[in-house]
Amino acid sequence: MERLSAGFLIAMPQLGDPNFHRTVVLVLEHGAEGAVGLVLNRPAQVTLRDVARAQSLPVAEGLARQPVYLGGPVEPHRGFFLHDRTAVTERHPIVPGVFLSEREGSLAELLGAGEGSVRFFLGYAGWGPRQLEHELAQGTWLFTEATSDRVLRSDAGTLWDEVLRQMGVDPAMLQSPALRENGQRTN
Repeated sequence: MERLSAGFLIAMPQLGDPNFHRTVVLVLEHGAEGAVGLVLNRPAQVTLRDVARAQSLPVAEGLARQPVYLGGPVEPHRGFFLHDRTAVTERHPIVPGVFLSEREGSLAELLGAGEGSVRFFLGYAGWGPRQLEHELAQGTWLFTEATSDRVLRSDAGTLWDEVLRQMGVDPAMLQSPALRENGQRTN
């Protein structure tokens, strides 16, 4: 079995689950037990200021208005941070220049410092044993290498299109033929 962690899963239009329509998922772990990832392009109506206020923590002004992202439908109240801060005590490397933190103590460290890039996610995407391999074989996902810029600095509204174009795929060609003929978009 090929190990897929530290890459992007790009949802194809035939993937019927609305939780993943036009999403890009960063695979964090992949193995015999299944896979875990974070949806990178689903901003919520909540900001880091809201999270900091709920936890009675200070937040750097540069981060305060940043959205919280919906990382996936599994455990939607569990929080994860992707960031580029090497000084954070609890951090796990994901791709070069990107770390994952999930302990509550890391929250204060990440919110209080104003430098660097931070993205906060609620929930995650999960697959059981061989489920992701089956979905890849069905063509419901494409896989490509992840980069730190795309993970931490991409615009959520354009990430799906950008990653596909970087792979040499025209997103317009992925629409159903009936929609293309009628000139409609599937956004």
